[in-house]
Amino acid sequence: MKELFDFILRFGNLNQQQMDFISGKAIELILPKEEYFSEAGKVAKQVGFVVDGILRVCYYNNKSEEITKYFIEENNLVVDLESFDNQICSSAYVQAVTDCKLVVFERKDWMELLQTIVVFDAIVHKIISRALMQKVERRSPLVTEDATTRYLKFLEIYPTAVNRIPLSYVASYLGVTQSSLSRIRKNITL
Repeated sequence: MKELFDFILRFGNLNQQQMDFISGKAIELILPKEEYFSEAGKVAKQVGFVVDGILRVCYYNNKSEEITKYFIEENNLVVDLESFDNQICSSAYVQAVTDCKLVVFERKDWMELLQTIVVFDAIVHKIISRALMQKVERRSPLVTEDATTRYLKFLEIYPTAVNRIPLSYVASYLGVTQSSLSRIRKNITL
């Protein structure tokens, strides 16, 4: 729980009573590798905070190819925001890449926190804004750069994750085949 509060308090202040109230709503969840936190076709019901592990957001394109949109590492919130907020079916999967330890809030409890703790809504808004900015910053270079540059950028964005993520997921994220990624990795001397 300490990691969660260290994260939240970077975006605003909470008193002890507020932190205790938040703690009372939190559930610890162990999500085994390859299990789903949320799934396409279902309504997202939880907000999670990644204490340990890596998750990925992925979907299937019109050719039934699996595409990895991005990864979520430790000390970040994980939620399919559109599905969660609007109570609509998700179009993406959120899957554990490694065994994960999460602090999770059910939707009704999360909504109660937002309605009860005056500053919590502003804190959450700052967290979401930061996450959206990061997502744009991380994806933008991947659109225009060659595959080697995209891989080097990946290493820069996810420096601690590269050895924990299967190459097939990295290749999917970069928009290259696994064999192309293997050639790129072989040609790069770090």
